[in-house]
Amino acid sequence: MIDIDQIRSDTPAASRLAYLHNAGAALMPTSVVAAMKQHIDLESEIGGYAAADRETDRLEAVYGSVARLLNAAPDEIALVENATVAWQMAFYALPFRKGDRILTAEAEYAANYVAFLQVSKRTGATIDVVPSDASGELDVDALERMIDERVKLIAITWVPTNGGLVNPAAAVGKIARARGIPYLLDACQAVGQMTVDVEAIGCDMLSATGRKFLRGPRGTGFLYVRRALLQRLEPPMIDHFAAPWVSRDEYRLRDDARRFETWENNYAARLGLGAAVDYALEIGIAPIEQRCRMLAGRLRNGLAALPGITIRDLGRAPGAIVSFTLDGHEADAVVASAAAAGITIGASDPSSTRIDAELRALPHVVRASPHYYNTEAEIDRLIAHLADLAAR
Repeated sequence: MIDIDQIRSDTPAASRLAYLHNAGAALMPTSVVAAMKQHIDLESEIGGYAAADRETDRLEAVYGSVARLLNAAPDEIALVENATVAWQMAFYALPFRKGDRILTAEAEYAANYVAFLQVSKRTGATIDVVPSDASGELDVDALERMIDERVKLIAITWVPTNGGLVNPAAAVGKIARARGIPYLLDACQAVGQMTVDVEAIGCDMLSATGRKFLRGPRGTGFLYVRRALLQRLEPPMIDHFAAPWVSRDEYRLRDDARRFETWENNYAARLGLGAAVDYALEIGIAPIEQRCRMLAGRLRNGLAALPGITIRDLGRAPGAIVSFTLDGHEADAVVASAAAAGITIGASDPSSTRIDAELRALPHVVRASPHYYNTEAEIDRLIAHLADLAAR
């Protein structure tokens, strides 16, 4: 059972804001802020190197915390600056050549797709988009039919940035594993709002951020790489931490996922990330997911009853990102109006998920993303505000 009163006490801004922009950057708990402040204070007192040395055990524990969150092993985890770096380090470590195929989904995120385009331009590999089924989810049967010996990667976004769709990540993993194809999963919007079990999903690589539903600081992210694949991947860029310089003409890659890291890091932010993961684990991911879905469902039901509102979410069981448009009102204007009323929401540009947006002729959409620390009353405040806008 989630103790909402305690959680909101741990989230001071919740007393003055209806904060529904967790798909952008969630509000950090006080324990996360304290972990970072304490380390910065320590650095100011004894210097950055000495502070890192003193906090070695706590810094090392972050790997274990992230591993527990994902049901992985600590040596399969790399801590990096953000989810994009995590994804890129995995993707660009894979070798491609002319004729190779990359399979992805219609709702793939822009940062990932432009990387596909670059590799295609450089190598002659091709990008093939798996169609969606009637619900809007990636069509698993179509994926299976598209696979041949030239497919060298399946890479999808689990929860896209522009709405509540939850792609069938585990079903994709089952196919990828059966066919021996590397599977890269962008879990940026999934981690922190739902259970993420890499063994159950069957992915070989997974990237995520700290700042969204995990409630960690900006400038943090992590990469999971399955141990069996890890030993076959050479990162696209290395330094002497990732690959110690063992003789004049030789370097040796680390045996663990830290081969995807570099020597210099923001240790205060890392400790904040670890505190965020520990906070979520203490509450329990299952009750977090249950509450997120309940609040998002309440919002969708309320919006469905309003004239002029079109809900833009896809999928059979959408998550905690609610996307919609309001007739006669631009998305940015809706966001600004809500902000003036003390309600923080966001918006999503079609260019962030261009294929999906073009197929559905999506405009700029409003994006509200409740989290477990929100209340039913805050959801109702947003609905009432939108009802007032719709009536104007």
